[in-house]
Amino acid sequence: MRLLLIGAPGAGKGTQAVRVAEHFGLTHISSGDLLRRHIAEETSIGRSVGAAMHRGDLVTDGIVMDVLRKPVEAASRNGGYVLDGFPRTVEQAEVAYLVARDIGASVQVAVFLDVPRPELVHRLLERGRAANRTDDTEDVITRRLRVFEEHTLPLLDYYRQREQLLKIDGARSVDEVTAALVAELEAVRHLLDG
Repeated sequence: MRLLLIGAPGAGKGTQAVRVAEHFGLTHISSGDLLRRHIAEETSIGRSVGAAMHRGDLVTDGIVMDVLRKPVEAASRNGGYVLDGFPRTVEQAEVAYLVARDIGASVQVAVFLDVPRPELVHRLLERGRAANRTDDTEDVITRRLRVFEEHTLPLLDYYRQREQLLKIDGARSVDEVTAALVAELEAVRHLLDG
């Protein structure tokens, strides 16, 4: 199964992606983690994206595609993937679809983790304090949520028309979200396999 998680910053994409990947034996691929690794290792990609990520801006499509191509291709050959954090715009989704189709790695199911904005702000501020993340300050959080609403939410219509789109209430406890997500995906998996 090839799965994409869509959700605002703080919706729990990373946590749920790890749990879903473990449950279904998929590879978890996080664009944010890959980019942060480049920043930490001070690669040329890391140096070029560091300032944009710190401000809460989107990284250019070409860079993200370069970072993701090999992991997505490898995961597709090894049982599938849970992609977390990409695409973030309809334009990225269209380009990603063409590339993924050519390498046999197209998304089969998109899942939207729906969480109200006040809960997202609360979660991100808590995460910023707990993990000492410099990208989880109130100004950056506000900017990131605005960018998500303007650029990423339109993906829901895109995936509703192209693939299977599931909507999960992400405001519940982590375990409740996981249970709902796994149940929905088990049903979809049977449709994909059948």
